[in-house]
Amino acid sequence: MESSPSLFTKHLSVENFMRVLSNPRFAICLKNSVIVVAIAVVLSTAVSFLACSALVLYRLPHRRILLFVILVIQMIPASVILIPQFIIFNRLGLLDSYAGLSIAYVALTLPFSIWNLKGFFGLLPKVLIESARVEGASEWQILTQIVFPLVSPGIISTAVVTFINAWNDYLIAYTFMKSQANYTLPVWLASFTTPTGVDFGAQMAASVLFACPVVIFFTTVRIALPQVSFAGVEK
Repeated sequence: MESSPSLFTKHLSVENFMRVLSNPRFAICLKNSVIVVAIAVVLSTAVSFLACSALVLYRLPHRRILLFVILVIQMIPASVILIPQFIIFNRLGLLDSYAGLSIAYVALTLPFSIWNLKGFFGLLPKVLIESARVEGASEWQILTQIVFPLVSPGIISTAVVTFINAWNDYLIAYTFMKSQANYTLPVWLASFTTPTGVDFGAQMAASVLFACPVVIFFTTVRIALPQVSFAGVEK
């Protein structure tokens, strides 16, 4: 090991990547992350779609107050509500479970998802929706056959942002998951730091593998759907 670290290595090696991939904990934590994040993305996107449908397409009483409350909730840091969440989830028996962590991620990402998707709903032509109602279309048909295709770019961008926020989370996962068998990848990455030192080689290799799904997912969506806006990511 060199005493003075250099930006460019003189000897390329995949030894650290092989050590990470051969570690059984990597596969277990990867599975946990995929399951929890997938549930969170589906729930957050579905709830935000229905919420925006109610807030924008229908004249609900006090809807501006509701939007303001959602905006205020979005501004609250996750660390502030972590302890109340922990107490509530502990009483409900949701700690150390996929369901509990997924619900916590939905609560974390839902306010932003609603506000992000609301902009796309605001661009919908109201005349088209009213015409569908005049023609006898049910509200469910309007949502699934007219609204959903028109706001699909917003749904995809919301799902991507939700995926990134949930995938990168460490604090909530570390607080809610008690057993190592339920750890997610961000929590597992911290295991390379021990009282005797830090295994920088394995930790950096694991970090690269951890970032690959996000990069691949984001790049694939960007290439396949260039019209999708990622205002919450590209700032």
